[in-house]
Amino acid sequence: MGQGENTERRRLIREPKYNLDNTMVGDSWRMFRIMAEFVDGFDAMSTIDIPAVTIYGSARTPKNNPYYKKTEELAGKLAEAGYGIITGGGPGIMEAANKGAFEAGGISIGLNISLPHEQQPNPYTNFPLNFKYFFVRKVMLMKYSTGFVAMPGGFGSLDELFEALTLIQTERIRPFPIVLFGKSYWGGLVDWIKETLAESGNIDADDIDLFRVVDDVEEACRYITTHISQ
Repeated sequence: MGQGENTERRRLIREPKYNLDNTMVGDSWRMFRIMAEFVDGFDAMSTIDIPAVTIYGSARTPKNNPYYKKTEELAGKLAEAGYGIITGGGPGIMEAANKGAFEAGGISIGLNISLPHEQQPNPYTNFPLNFKYFFVRKVMLMKYSTGFVAMPGGFGSLDELFEALTLIQTERIRPFPIVLFGKSYWGGLVDWIKETLAESGNIDADDIDLFRVVDDVEEACRYITTHISQ
């Protein structure tokens, strides 16, 4: 690599968009920062003394989207039933879930992540936490959730969904109910899971029972609360 390329690479790394805890930060110091995030997260989340349901989905969902309204309604019903609501703390579906819980008088938890775009904390959390590392936040989401709702979302939602399914499938965490909300949105993925993953033998047929696909708020609420209590 020539001197000019090295200079350009260093310039890009210094720019805020690319300054994402890169190799210019020593690994030892990074380790202490990660440990501090875990300690702060565990200390804060352990004070929540009611079961909590994580709702996740796209940060890009506008307020006039039907899924925004359904998310808000579902979160409100779960909060009224005595469950805390956990989200990634940002806009879109996350905001709708926090808003539903907040306005129902419930615990509205926002685990916000620092990103160069999209992720600004929404105003409807009464239990906010901030994270730098995705994997630390994901540990908090898994450890302190007793149910998951996947509203329509993008790569982040798929990442969280498949991590939850993998951990339950491999018995690394206790089973909990997982709801995919929106049959038209998730239908293609579910068909692929059944017709490709299951039929090729890469998952067991029973693994398809690890989640439920619904379109109705009442059905989603009933499925979650019933299976959490078992």
